[in-house]
Amino acid sequence: MSLDSATRERIETLLKQHRVVLFMKGNRQQPMCGFSAAATNTLNELLPEYHTVNVLEDPEIREGIKAYGDWPTIPQLYVEGELVGGADIIRQMYTSGELHQLFGAAAPDRTPPQITITDKAADVIRQGTGNAQGVVLHLEIGPDHSAGFQLAPAGDHDIVVTSNGIEVHFDPGSAQRAKGIVIDWVSTVQGEGLSLKFPGAQEIASLTVHELQARLAAGSITLIDVRPAHGLAQAAPLAQARVLETEGYDALAALPKDTPIAFICHHGISSQGVAERFAAHGFSKVHNVEGGMDAWAREIDTSVPRY
Repeated sequence: MSLDSATRERIETLLKQHRVVLFMKGNRQQPMCGFSAAATNTLNELLPEYHTVNVLEDPEIREGIKAYGDWPTIPQLYVEGELVGGADIIRQMYTSGELHQLFGAAAPDRTPPQITITDKAADVIRQGTGNAQGVVLHLEIGPDHSAGFQLAPAGDHDIVVTSNGIEVHFDPGSAQRAKGIVIDWVSTVQGEGLSLKFPGAQEIASLTVHELQARLAAGSITLIDVRPAHGLAQAAPLAQARVLETEGYDALAALPKDTPIAFICHHGISSQGVAERFAAHGFSKVHNVEGGMDAWAREIDTSVPRY
């Protein structure tokens, strides 16, 4: 892949102007792919300031940076003009403590957290991982308390905790955020799945679409639509709703912690997860809309498209 001199000069200027540069899809506030989100989540742990370049807005830089460092994928992290690597390398260096050292940060706290896995959750995890070979269960908890399980090979620097016979691997940041969590298997009107309860988190109250309609009419609740772009395109958000996709998590998380909030999605499943994240951050009046926009279209306003 060739690199023209004008694009090379633009890249070199960026690297000279900023000590830390992340070439990514989207920006720090709104990453536009999972790998870019993983990279920013890691960097946000260690750096109050760093420069990002949204390659989606600049096709020349998008292709040029691949040729510049002979690295075929995005994101790419540069420090003091030198290529560090992509999302996987960033994560590996964070877990080992090399990234902390690179940025002059304190070494990560590697104290294993105390966690609880209920009997029901342990049974489900055993069933789901019984045939897995060469992989272990990882739990990643982001700064905003978003959480995700995955099966992947064990890392040399994983922090490993065993509860109820289940071994869970953490990176250092996730391990600290996992202190005191309870992992359970829950069945609700929204569906079934593993649930994480953080110490001190408020319970999520369910709200029917009829109750939501009354609260919106009274102006007594803030509605947040958490559907992704393709869902919003299928059925527009309600007139009173604020949209997570548009405003971003940080802006909405800046609301006063006693704000009554209701979260809505397509069927009421993903909104439950977002509601739990807000509760974990100290919001005290958090609700999830049962059945989501689909229930609203069936029971309140039949002009809203169902999809």
